[in-house]
Amino acid sequence: MSTAYRLLKHTSPSPGWGRDKGWGFQFLLYRLLKHTSPSPGWGRDKGWGLQFLLYRLLKHITPSPGWGRDKGWGLLLFIFLMLSSCTMRPKNGYSKDGQLQGRVTLSGAFALYPLAVEWGEEFQKLHPDVRVDISAGGAGKGITDALAGVVDLGMVSRNLEPEEVKKGAVGFVVAKDAVVPTVNIHNPNIKAILAHGLTREAAIAMWVSGKEKTWGEVCGNRCIAPVNVYSRSDACGAAGTWAKWLDNKQEDLKGTAVYGDPGVVQAIQKDINGIGFSNIGFVYDIKTRRPNAGIVVIPIDLNGNGKIDPDERFYDTLTDLSKAIASGKYPTPPARNLYLVTHGQPKDPVVKEFLKFVLTKGQKAAPKNGFVASSQPPLSVPPLSGAGNPVGRE
Repeated sequence: MSTAYRLLKHTSPSPGWGRDKGWGFQFLLYRLLKHTSPSPGWGRDKGWGLQFLLYRLLKHITPSPGWGRDKGWGLLLFIFLMLSSCTMRPKNGYSKDGQLQGRVTLSGAFALYPLAVEWGEEFQKLHPDVRVDISAGGAGKGITDALAGVVDLGMVSRNLEPEEVKKGAVGFVVAKDAVVPTVNIHNPNIKAILAHGLTREAAIAMWVSGKEKTWGEVCGNRCIAPVNVYSRSDACGAAGTWAKWLDNKQEDLKGTAVYGDPGVVQAIQKDINGIGFSNIGFVYDIKTRRPNAGIVVIPIDLNGNGKIDPDERFYDTLTDLSKAIASGKYPTPPARNLYLVTHGQPKDPVVKEFLKFVLTKGQKAAPKNGFVASSQPPLSVPPLSGAGNPVGRE
């Protein structure tokens, strides 16, 4: 808990402040300060002094009636944010005693979030004066934030688009995983579904054309249970990858749009007639290595012969599926590379060290979390054109 938060918690506002709009500004600043997590060692800089100064100012402010209707509060908030960004944490680099210090920020793909959290925790153990901030929100948010300079690294679970590369996006392959189709384990036609599997044509008929309306139509029997299709509402790599397997784009996918991988998994768990797609990290339990309660993965009928052959059965455990992804048995797409994306070649020393860690020692975390480790050398970037594996492309 920050010093400013403790002070503000015990602040007695000026009499009558609840009768005008001033309390809104004080409460906003209180919330901002409450959630401020200063970098390690911040007591050695001026950060706490700024917060204490704000506390002293706020304590003695008796807002004039109607001040919330003018621009005054906006100016104060702007000043607060500008000062806090400049003084509340040390600049990225090395301290006088040679220790790496500063902050690395990441946002984006839900698929990479669990792995990124572990990377962040391990990196902070090696560098206690560095803070790693991570937020999930979909691959679209990750690439947008990275190109806009909102974060240092965008987590992207799809290949980079040519226009993104033109804007300066540089992708580093940090792992590989896959998107898989799932149904409720209590689906009324579950035996036929698992025996026949899912062909690409059947998937197109559900997510693109919408022609197949019942599970009997999908499996070729008399089951009249309806097919309830789920897709994603957020711009994400999972939907983009799944759509690419179907020769389409995310915006072409039909179905009930749900936010995030957790949302899709929960929807399928609740709907016995539901079908969706999710990143394997949210489908399987990391500890048991088996599908989460209430859902099951539909095998993909790779050769299109209308049944799942023995060499197409590798979905029982996360370990088996990961091996199939690594060997290429599970097709790409819906298998895909996962990227950390920077805007231009990384120059920030903290960001560079974090990327080096991810691509070396950090790769040990990939297999145990159900990912296939990256083969990209530390901080090497494939050519943008010509032979080889271009940035962000298969």
